Amino acid sequence: MASFHADERVAQARAGHVLGETPAIRPFMPEQHRTFFAGLSYLLVGTVDAVGAPVATLLTGQPGFVQAPDAIHLDIAAALDPADPAAWALIPGAEVGILGLDLATRRRNRANGRVVRRDGNGLTIAVAQSFGNCPQYIQRRVAEPFQRTVGPIEPLAALDPEAAALIRGADTLFVASRARDGLADGGADISHRGGRPGFVRLEGDVLTVPDFSGNRYFNTLGNLIGEPRAALLFLDFDRGDLLVLQGRTAIDWAGTAATGLLGAQRSWTFTVEGGWRRRGAIPLRWSAPEPAPQLARTGTWEPTA
Repeated sequence: MASFHADERVAQARAGHVLGETPAIRPFMPEQHRTFFAGLSYLLVGTVDAVGAPVATLLTGQPGFVQAPDAIHLDIAAALDPADPAAWALIPGAEVGILGLDLATRRRNRANGRVVRRDGNGLTIAVAQSFGNCPQYIQRRVAEPFQRTVGPIEPLAALDPEAAALIRGADTLFVASRARDGLADGGADISHRGGRPGFVRLEGDVLTVPDFSGNRYFNTLGNLIGEPRAALLFLDFDRGDLLVLQGRTAIDWAGTAATGLLGAQRSWTFTVEGGWRRRGAIPLRWSAPEPAPQLARTGTWEPTA
């Protein structure tokens, strides 16, 4: 049975929710997860760059571009953009976290492991952990193929006004993290965070993200205890742009910063150290969001227009 690593257990203890072992985290993908991945047209991926820092990207293709030939491998038939810094990190041996997410059904499953193949046809992941997540805080959106003009990558040393506006209006983000070196059952991971537009506070280059009640696994916060570096990925659902930020985190376990924010049990900050924008990188068009029912129990840091 796959287990939580030591820092995830520490995070659970600090939050007062020690779970111990759980049969929900498996060292293989059940059949329903294998079928689910095969129906996706986009896939969130977290990995680690040359200096050990998390990076994130989103891969796309026609449904079926992800296949599970057996219970411990995922084949991803996606052309990796050579301009994407995260794509350069997806080499054999690299830690990788996979988030399969269908926004239309609010269903999500995760598969974490390592890259074992990369060639002109895509890559193969050897799965070490497989588990599902609940649909909480996921805004429903339906995607359809949409041809876009892909622009050159735009490096960011700090947030520009356009990036800041995207963050302040976001109802969805993804966070890539990794366990500190040497931990059994560790590795790279990528997870979803959602809330009302304005649920991420932005002051200069520091983002504050509330931690709402979830599955109590504390995979992300457990990783951040031992390795505070992380990457955040924001989608511009209207324009098809990707914004990826790298930086360092700090967790407010006492919940002091989140006092008064409806639904928040604690929060964590992310200080931007760099990143990039990829315009038109996502060849999909999205419907208007249908807010998750759980948002009625959550608030925002400040009023949004």
